[in-house]
Amino acid sequence: MIESPAVEESAETRPVSFEVDGMTCASCAVRIERVLGKQDGVASAVVNYAGAEAVVQLDPSAHVDELTAAIDKLGYHLTEITAEDQREAPSHRHDREVVYQRRNVAWAAAFTIPLILVMLLGDGSRSAMVAMWALATPVVFVFGWQFHRNALLRLRALDTSMDTLVSLGTLAAYGYSVWAVFADEPVFFETAALIVAFILLGRYFEARAKGSASSAISRLLELGAKEARILRNGTETMVPAESVRPGDLMVVNPGEKVPTDGRINAGRSAFNESLLTGESVPVDRGPGDLVYGATVNHQGRVVVEATAVGADTALAQIARMVEAAQASKAPVQRLADRVSSVFVPIVIVIAVATGLIWLAASGEVETSLRNAVAVLIIACPCALGLATPTAIMVGSGRGAELGILFKTAEVFERTRTIDTIAFDKTGTITSGRMTLDAVEPIVDETRFLTLVASLEAASGHPVARALTLAAEERDIELFSPTDVEELPGGGIRGTVDDTAVVIGTTELMTAEGLEIPPEMLGRIEVLESTGRTVFLAAWNGAVRGLAAVVDAPRPGVAGALRDLAAMDIDLVMVTGDNPTTAGAVAREVGISRVLDRVKPAEKAAAVAELQQQGEIVAFVGDGVNDAPALTQADLGMAVGSGTDIAIEAGDVVLLTGDPGQVATAVRLARRTHRTISQNLFWAFFYNAAAIPLAALGRLDPSIAALAMAFSSVTVVGNSVRLRRFRR
Repeated sequence: MIESPAVEESAETRPVSFEVDGMTCASCAVRIERVLGKQDGVASAVVNYAGAEAVVQLDPSAHVDELTAAIDKLGYHLTEITAEDQREAPSHRHDREVVYQRRNVAWAAAFTIPLILVMLLGDGSRSAMVAMWALATPVVFVFGWQFHRNALLRLRALDTSMDTLVSLGTLAAYGYSVWAVFADEPVFFETAALIVAFILLGRYFEARAKGSASSAISRLLELGAKEARILRNGTETMVPAESVRPGDLMVVNPGEKVPTDGRINAGRSAFNESLLTGESVPVDRGPGDLVYGATVNHQGRVVVEATAVGADTALAQIARMVEAAQASKAPVQRLADRVSSVFVPIVIVIAVATGLIWLAASGEVETSLRNAVAVLIIACPCALGLATPTAIMVGSGRGAELGILFKTAEVFERTRTIDTIAFDKTGTITSGRMTLDAVEPIVDETRFLTLVASLEAASGHPVARALTLAAEERDIELFSPTDVEELPGGGIRGTVDDTAVVIGTTELMTAEGLEIPPEMLGRIEVLESTGRTVFLAAWNGAVRGLAAVVDAPRPGVAGALRDLAAMDIDLVMVTGDNPTTAGAVAREVGISRVLDRVKPAEKAAAVAELQQQGEIVAFVGDGVNDAPALTQADLGMAVGSGTDIAIEAGDVVLLTGDPGQVATAVRLARRTHRTISQNLFWAFFYNAAAIPLAALGRLDPSIAALAMAFSSVTVVGNSVRLRRFRR
């Protein structure tokens, strides 16, 4: 598994991640990002409001202290996240925020409810107004202090934020009401208190929703084993899982979790790897096989040698890859960022203009102030700032739970436009492992397999593994061959049990001067037409039989391809096979377009040719030779059971070889993008409709506060619905 940074990395720069404290709206994130980008030595910077994180690409000469100092001047604070940190999960930060805002809401309500009762049941006397004043003061200045504090911090930096609007609105209503007490005019204490109470309530629900949105990674990391049973000098000792070091021997009994990544030293068992791959069927593992931390041992006792711990484990790398996607920005977010950056100053101008116009038109200070405050309170750049990152946070987290890793936010947008998916055949459509499909000897079958498998065992050809495995399954004892010689065209000759054996194609047999029976030639034609690879074996001057191997399609691949076709996606198979073999496999899985005889180095060119025809292409592959094609494609989808270099080149990583994950990844990415579009529409529509209504005097400030508070909750809640996505 390869880690993918959130921003483009080059040999001259390094990515540095920070936790960001003090952000209260999207305009805060835009401002921090802009200031970071202007600092010396910063190649690029991305700030995620929903995740409260920043990722900066730094030159070697740049100093982190200079960045933190620049942001401190704005009234925010950066804390560098180092590899050694036991970093706090985002969901834990949100949990603290939930507790904090819940306490504020409860106390604000405890004072606001009696205030409303005094307003409704009181007689309007000076004593009643003083009572309302007393009840409103702690609400505005104690429980609502966070708004005024943040507004002052922004003011010191000659800047504004969402809290500036709330602070101005509540202070205007409160200040006017204090004057009104002495002037014996109507007071707005209830408006100031309700504004604070409703916005606090909105922030409480927003914190809860954001915690749910970011919980996928926390759930993954928290499922790891807490203890490990270490084998030292023949004695088993229980130690904390984090104290395990590479080379330690861990004993894992049935029902226990593997403490960390390792290789089985002794024993055999089945492991549930659904935590990593989303696949619930246990996978058999034996000596020499890799097992992963947090997976569950189902059957036998195994001894595992630890190979990776802490941040180097597969689980930790998956978490980092998902966090990198969540920290990146989708192109669609840029418009929202541009709007957010100028939103607050424009709203203040509109509010002042509203107050002046109403004052000139009506001559009533009360009416003009009420409408100006409503404009300040109703505006909500938070919804704009949360629209994209919360959907990406939930979508990428849900993908990780299903065994699908999206490397960047841009992937969600690109997947929407894909109209063609090209599949590498070997290892993607097929299993990538040859199996013996047919044995048709003229002589005794056991003797035939003994000689053929013994000779092939000396070869590195993929056919060799299929034959030796078939011999093992039949309990056939193999001989050690001598005088082994690899022949041009994939053939092999050698001596087995004092018998000179030749194995190869029909062309090789003919070149050796051996006659192939006509009925055998007919059988070869039939087998090859169904995608089988056929070879012959001869000894003592005669052909003794044939065997056929096949790289069979993966289970469920035909159904997965039908799902993709139902999405109006064209399917293409890319393979180096001859047209007969390629066509047979394509027909079996339901693909009509085949690019055959494509050499490994030509796969990228094949993808480019499809693109030149106007197609928007995704490529699915798993091998080293697939990396150029994965990079060339508009969207690269790497099968996680493949090589690291293919995974590194892919935009989407499918953690299992299950072909159904391709369709699941496309559906989830498109659903996530649709959610982003819905969120942005709501955020723009809300502000476009609400601000004019407030300016026209159609909204009471307290109702405006309630509407503003729940606009953000609506956006986050819509994103959280992605957690219910199913395969």
